[in-house]
Amino acid sequence: MLFNLIRNRRYYFILSLLFILPGLLAMIYNVANTPTHTPWKLSVDFRPGSRFILKFNDTASEDKIRATFNQFGFTNPEISRLGAANENLWQVRTDVTDGDKVQQIRDTLSKNVAVLDEKQSSVESVSPKVASEVTTAALQAVIAASIVVLLFIWWAFRKAPNAIRYSVCAIIAMLHDVLIAAGMMALFCILFNWEVDALFLTAMLTLIGFSVQDTIVVYDRIRENLTRRRGEPFEQIVTRSMLETLHRSLAISLCNIFVMVALLLFGGASIKQFIAVMLIGLVSGTYSSIFNAVPLVVAWAERDIWGTKNKSAIA
Repeated sequence: MLFNLIRNRRYYFILSLLFILPGLLAMIYNVANTPTHTPWKLSVDFRPGSRFILKFNDTASEDKIRATFNQFGFTNPEISRLGAANENLWQVRTDVTDGDKVQQIRDTLSKNVAVLDEKQSSVESVSPKVASEVTTAALQAVIAASIVVLLFIWWAFRKAPNAIRYSVCAIIAMLHDVLIAAGMMALFCILFNWEVDALFLTAMLTLIGFSVQDTIVVYDRIRENLTRRRGEPFEQIVTRSMLETLHRSLAISLCNIFVMVALLLFGGASIKQFIAVMLIGLVSGTYSSIFNAVPLVVAWAERDIWGTKNKSAIA
């Protein structure tokens, strides 16, 4: 007698919603409260402007930093502290600033606020045109990836009954992972003042690949068992396929997760956000491949989202 993992699918779906909801609320909060009215605080990669990373050798105050930027015509610079209070590390976002003005600002900060550590201070600028192009390209990349995944799974499973179900359910599971990772990033923007940069997009596209990879492994075993075990209830075939592939999926995912945890703990600060998003995506992808993508196929086949109706040999 097989242990029926599918029958309790309503609990898996509810758990997913409980993880997605806080992230959605965080994104709504950011839309209402960030200057760009976006779900995340955008770095210089995605919005026009200049970002000053200022490392002072002594204690600096936000009021003095703001007063200095006001002298140069910036009426509302976005100023935030990075790291612990004793690190004296600050970030300032302004409109696009040219090179001569940047040096004047840094000299004035060293004079009026505290001496700057030139080696650990930096300035990045992006023009409005480049920011718009990067943002458009990011959206196009995510949409293109979704379409490719949909078509690939449909083609790979075209000989299985109702092949389109597998494609659609894989996309839903993938969107589940994207929403969780994006929602957690929105929370981190609020809690730790993180900003979304180009590495965030890289992490999102990578976790899409991980999510689909695990899902296809289980789907492929379902396709094989549909041929080998004709006459068995569809739910039983799916459960058997999940149990047969569970150890493989967990082993691969856990190896990747251990590497990500090590990088998060011991890696450099410049990749911390990237690794955090990747780690969240890996955990979410492992869960969704087993407990979302596959149960959704059964729920669709049996017209029973909560798993409460009598089971039949629908395939």
